[in-house]
Amino acid sequence: MIETLGDILRNNAYKFPNETAYVFGDHRISFGDHHARAARLASGLYKLGLRRQDRVSILAQNAMEYMETYGACALTGFIAATVNFRLAPPEMAYILADASPRILVFEAQYAAAIAQIKPGLTSIETYICIGGPRPDWALDYEAVLVSGDVEGAPDRPLPDEIMHLIYTSGTTGRAKGVMRSHRGDVAVAQLMATELGLIVSDRLQLIMPMFHVGARFLQLGAHLRGATVVLHRDFNPPEIVETMVTEKVTMTHMAPTMVQAVLAVPGIETADLSALHTICYSAAPMPVPLLRRGLQLLGPVFLQLYGMTEGGGTTLHKRQHLPDGSPDDVKRLGSIGQAAPNVDVKIVDDEGRELPSGQPGEILTRTASHMVGYWNNSAATVAALRGGWYHTGDLGYLDHEGFLYLVDRKKDMIISGGENIYSREVEEALATHRAVHDVAVIGVKDDYWGETVRAIAVLVPGQTASETELIDHCRSQIASYKKPKSVIFVDDLPRLPSGKINKVILRQLYGAPTEKAS
Repeated sequence: MIETLGDILRNNAYKFPNETAYVFGDHRISFGDHHARAARLASGLYKLGLRRQDRVSILAQNAMEYMETYGACALTGFIAATVNFRLAPPEMAYILADASPRILVFEAQYAAAIAQIKPGLTSIETYICIGGPRPDWALDYEAVLVSGDVEGAPDRPLPDEIMHLIYTSGTTGRAKGVMRSHRGDVAVAQLMATELGLIVSDRLQLIMPMFHVGARFLQLGAHLRGATVVLHRDFNPPEIVETMVTEKVTMTHMAPTMVQAVLAVPGIETADLSALHTICYSAAPMPVPLLRRGLQLLGPVFLQLYGMTEGGGTTLHKRQHLPDGSPDDVKRLGSIGQAAPNVDVKIVDDEGRELPSGQPGEILTRTASHMVGYWNNSAATVAALRGGWYHTGDLGYLDHEGFLYLVDRKKDMIISGGENIYSREVEEALATHRAVHDVAVIGVKDDYWGETVRAIAVLVPGQTASETELIDHCRSQIASYKKPKSVIFVDDLPRLPSGKINKVILRQLYGAPTEKAS
């Protein structure tokens, strides 16, 4: 019986020891070898003092060492606390201080960033470096792995213990650690396998970074069924297409911006993609012109998933992607689909009363795959999970057949290139500039990125600042992908009677894609 993520590794090593678990570049790793290396790493970490429910943080791009660290945690009951490698060092420092890991596994390319914040990382007892050059204050990853015993560590997790601690940005600008249990993630794996129709012969291509639940959840679904994962280190469109052909990829996962880049690769029209039967996209609806081109080139392969780190799940299935269908069919391309099996969705007003179809309110979901709560944040946990439902903070409505439409985001989130960006976080970074008196950030529709970040700024009287100066300042404070793409300078910001900035008016005034800085 599969009750923990470690059971998935053990089950595949027993049933399919010589079948391919991963393709990573020129490497092929069998289920048997993957389990053996994960078990030895778990033992090596145990010998360094790590115990069940201790945190081991991971800072790396996609690599087999990443998946082995996940595997060691799954087998033994360590908590895998991931760190977004795109973050600025101060953001990394906050997450590592909050997660308080005893061990940090990191790639050598991030050694300088870690060295910069290392004095404040008081919980970390051992640093383990993947690759080189390795700093003298870190152990070598492979040496730690080979020091472990082949039978693994003595501990095993319980189903309701925490497996993942994954940080997601919050409306306050501070990241929140989402606690996910083994039981919840087994439910996620089952949901992914069901919604994608995964079978043992599938070959799932994963491009998104593994610190994201998107790629991680899909990988779990594939391995629950014993399918092969074709893992990429990063996104290189020509390489993605070449791999689809040579590895006979049957499924892939992308944001719409990535689909657009792949369909623009020269020669895509004649590439042999006959094995491909599913492109799973997420983070935003697919623009109709892009969908039409994709359907023309590849056939009915598109499937949309909606969810979040905390849980949930709706699906717009392949047969529901009909850009030339009835008006209802075309309208539903702007939806995020219908609730997946074993997922309940309802819309409520501010008092928690359920609303009828067509009426917008907050989206609530209920499913076995929900998070346990937020790490070190019981108040946010109680607020998010009150009444047994997860309060998404997104505003939307259901139509008469249960198709869910997003209409706004309470949390004011901007989705750009598949990445979640919260305006409050960007606003706080811009507000530290000496010349900024007041600032608000909104999302602007973009054909390629989905949305881009725009700042509307009021300068301190007598001070000057350029658009480039503010964007560069923002880049120094937070991750580069969160910085504004444009800045509008105004004399004042519109406000509600409560004193809050009226972003509805700001979007009306400055939300057009062609708006230029002034």
